[in-house]
Amino acid sequence: MPRADPRTRRAARHAQPGTSPAPPAPVKAPITVARIIDAALKVVATQGYEALTMRSVATALGTGPASLYAHVVNKADIDELIIGRLCSEIVFPAPDPDRWREQIIEVCGQIRDQYLKYPGIARAALATSSTNLDTLRVAEGMLTILLAGGVQPQVAAWAIDSLSLYVNAYTLELALVEAQRDEPDDAWVVGRDELVRRFEALPPEDFPHIRRHASELTAGTGHERFDFTVRLIVDNL
Repeated sequence: MPRADPRTRRAARHAQPGTSPAPPAPVKAPITVARIIDAALKVVATQGYEALTMRSVATALGTGPASLYAHVVNKADIDELIIGRLCSEIVFPAPDPDRWREQIIEVCGQIRDQYLKYPGIARAALATSSTNLDTLRVAEGMLTILLAGGVQPQVAAWAIDSLSLYVNAYTLELALVEAQRDEPDDAWVVGRDELVRRFEALPPEDFPHIRRHASELTAGTGHERFDFTVRLIVDNL
């Protein structure tokens, strides 16, 4: 760091008692793509995907929206970048032909858990370009596991699409339900006990099976339904 010139040092020594030279203005960290991604993910994690805009990201960085355009094209570009960041954190096992089913299910679980950290971010995933290198890394990893398990290439390709769509739909549904729970004017989200009660109160002549199987229709805790559906797809490849 350069030293102050002699005149400045002398002036500091002769400053009036109780006064001191004005501190230098803080230097702002430069805007970078990495910082834009960090800020965008923070907005989604704290406010939900609906709050993600060029302006909200700029505000999180302490700047104006115009500053972002030197680094990203538009909001869609940010969507692609944040999904790419999450995809880059997925860990792939070494393909094992004897465990390929468990391995692909584990990868789907990783993607699910990444998306659930950021409410509604699956909307960005659904619109993300399939040519983004970070998202392609996930497709490559999943394809490698499926091919190692002896799945035919065309079947494997469509399986990746089906699994990805389900992960997106599952995490998006959870985000939408949680958002509705936070809205005092929206009372349509009810607990399981209340849902069973409503099903069992339906007219028996119109809904005999729903009444009889209300318990089964509303069963499932944690990610049991997720695990069931992913395994259903994988076991039938």
